[in-house]
Amino acid sequence: MNSKGDAVSESAKSRPFLEVKDLQVHFPTDDGLVKAVNGLSFSLERGQTLGIVGESGSGKSVSSLAIMGLHKGSRAKVTGEIWLDGAELVGMSVPEIRRMRGRQMAMIFQDPLSAMHPFYRIGDQLVEAYLVHNDAPKAVARKRAVELLDRVGIPSPDKRFSDYPHQFSGGMRQRAMIAMALMCDPSLLIADEPTTALDVTVQAQILDLMQDLQKEFNSAIIMITHDLGVVAQMTENVVVMYGGRVVETGAVRDIFYRPEMPYTWGLLGSIPRVNKTGSARLKSIRGTPPSLINLPKGCPFQPRCDQQAHVEGRSCVNELPELLQIGQDGHSVRCHIDTGQRKRLFAEEIKPNL
Repeated sequence: MNSKGDAVSESAKSRPFLEVKDLQVHFPTDDGLVKAVNGLSFSLERGQTLGIVGESGSGKSVSSLAIMGLHKGSRAKVTGEIWLDGAELVGMSVPEIRRMRGRQMAMIFQDPLSAMHPFYRIGDQLVEAYLVHNDAPKAVARKRAVELLDRVGIPSPDKRFSDYPHQFSGGMRQRAMIAMALMCDPSLLIADEPTTALDVTVQAQILDLMQDLQKEFNSAIIMITHDLGVVAQMTENVVVMYGGRVVETGAVRDIFYRPEMPYTWGLLGSIPRVNKTGSARLKSIRGTPPSLINLPKGCPFQPRCDQQAHVEGRSCVNELPELLQIGQDGHSVRCHIDTGQRKRLFAEEIKPNL
């Protein structure tokens, strides 16, 4: 390498398309420091889909907003590294990351009614998203907007272009939000609960649409959801978060068929099963998620865990377990229970009841 530029180029080639390293997002409040995300790390290649699952308050949406640079200018303290296609996002200025947002990366927000401006027509908002990043006539942007509204399944897109958000149904607003996110063909698409509050038929249509568009544009997708059925259908790899930390990660087949973290067992146990009798009750995880201001000293799941009796001493209470790789495809787990003991517990006690 003969120059600094060559070195940067080689470094970018050696990195995954998206790499998040030791991401921490903390919010100072009058009651104390809210540690919303603590040491999140994962990577994602183009054309792949990563699922991030966990209860509300586990840090899923906060981490996605950090990737989009939407904490900049707020009181949030963001540290760690976020590399997207060779560019480091945490250290970027607001104007720099704003230029990337929409073109290199885009986000489908959880509630499109609040994410879209209620006073502006749907079409005008899509046109603006295009013109911010492209030096083109407004007629070209309008054609692109109508084309994408048609692609996402909006009937009579040329007419509905002039409607306001409140004139669209929930499913149509979600489709319009997807169209807006795709206006500039982003390389990374973050979908935060994209099927929340939609009926089953519309959910299936939107998921099929996202898969079709991913194949066409070779986009990387981060799917943030509570719905493990969506995760099973859409993703290759899964990150399970609890209390702002990753507690298990791996290929989707490992998380669903060979999970090793008691919290993951609890999530899987809460899924309705078609092979269960009508009298079978869903199992809930006892207790409530921890306060992100006063996190447990040891394992964050310890106060709610039914399996800690299998750990000698008070390690669960006093020591934070490391996230250790236990198998192929990056399957890693954060738990004090011995690996062999976890496998036995899952095979003999947990799996038969799922």
